[in-house]
Amino acid sequence: MTRSTVRVSHRLPLVFFVVSELKDRSSSSCFLLSVKMVSQHQSKDSGSKKNEGKELGMVAPQDKSSKKMKFASSSAETEPTSQTTISDDSKTGRGMSTMPRVVKRKLQKLRPIVEYNKRGKGIGQAHSEMQSYIGVLARSRVPLVDKKWSQIPKDIKEQIWEAVDMAFVVGQGGKNSVLSSAAKKWKDFKSTLTRHYILPYTNDKEKLSQPPETYKFIEKAQWDAFVASRLSKDFESVHSQHAQIREKLEYNHRLSRKGYAGLEDQLEETMPGVEIDRSTLWKRARQDKHGNIPDPKVAEKAKLIDELQKQVSEGKVSVYGSNDVLTMALGPEHPGRVRGVGSGISPRQYFNLPKPQRVSFDDRLKDSLRVLLQEETKKMEAKAREEALRMEARTKQLVEAEREHFLSQLSQLIPNFDPSMLKPRISQSPKNPMSDKASCSGGDVRSLHFEDDTAKMGKHQEDEEKEEEKQEEKEKEDEEKHDDK
Repeated sequence: MTRSTVRVSHRLPLVFFVVSELKDRSSSSCFLLSVKMVSQHQSKDSGSKKNEGKELGMVAPQDKSSKKMKFASSSAETEPTSQTTISDDSKTGRGMSTMPRVVKRKLQKLRPIVEYNKRGKGIGQAHSEMQSYIGVLARSRVPLVDKKWSQIPKDIKEQIWEAVDMAFVVGQGGKNSVLSSAAKKWKDFKSTLTRHYILPYTNDKEKLSQPPETYKFIEKAQWDAFVASRLSKDFESVHSQHAQIREKLEYNHRLSRKGYAGLEDQLEETMPGVEIDRSTLWKRARQDKHGNIPDPKVAEKAKLIDELQKQVSEGKVSVYGSNDVLTMALGPEHPGRVRGVGSGISPRQYFNLPKPQRVSFDDRLKDSLRVLLQEETKKMEAKAREEALRMEARTKQLVEAEREHFLSQLSQLIPNFDPSMLKPRISQSPKNPMSDKASCSGGDVRSLHFEDDTAKMGKHQEDEEKEEEKQEEKEKEDEEKHDDK
């Protein structure tokens, strides 16, 4: 036998249940519950109970008009094919939501499975109830302070996530979405208090002295500090700026907590086989419960959407990617956002556009390589010109050094050699052999000078030989004269 004791503590708006199970040592049975959500939507028109006791295998989706949620459960103490049905018929008027049925299911260890559409947005009754439960947690667990969500302690955020995770099967990666939803609902809660319970009573201090009757769980110290922050001049300036931004919003929707994802899920049930684009969602989100659009500006845009949809169906207008009917009716999209599908959906997710990062990266890489190649080419050309100038100067130095060396050798070989006798011939040679169009190498220049010098040496030797012959003839004549005497 397994006995359960329940300890209940009351604190608005939540009722916290602490369950402890006392098990006999001789008992080896384990209590196990697995839950699966079947019904996804509530409707006011249907409150009748379905027949229970049907054998479970594959459970067919229930009619959207049903207000009941059904779970497939299995337990060691119950039949594997039993069903647990929790009715929602006791719900009365719209007040502050406390979600007692969620707490009741937590007591019974029943966790509805939150379903998601193809874009990863939550749909169905389980998701709607989870959002309401997140709102309850955000109002009751997070202190009413004039701070940003990022400044709230992490342990409070963890408590919210753990409470939601114990009540619903959120799925992998659901923590971030749960905490993001809690942040928005906490901000909306503070905005509601400001607009409905503080600003209208700025001249009535008695009304502001106590927290509102609806939210008695708010501590008086927190309420007083929050009221003081909302009546400050700094907040008045911020509130005025936000009011101006709000006035610029022309086409306000009339969606409930189900959002665009829930609306799309509902339309898919009522319009099977029809492709529902975001222009249809945008238009239906601004209709009242009778299908009318009270706002004249919105009604005008809705009429334009109907005309464009007709032209598209007739083939007169073509749509592609983000250039669809809604863009034609409302104008270009805001960068990074998609109208008519809810928050958190990027243009690439909705329109399945190709990734622009890879293309732009390749283009930037090609441009960078092209510029780099041009710069390197210019550097190499400049370096080649500098090297040519250095080689030209070096060649001149080598030629001059070779000439000086040659002249010094001639001075050693020929007594009384006068280097000036070579200047006229040298001056007739090109001053800058490297500047000639048919440029020659340093070896060619040296060979030209060598040929000139060789010719000079040959002539000088001939003169010396003639001088020696004359001297010998003179000596012979002198000897002959001496012999005659």
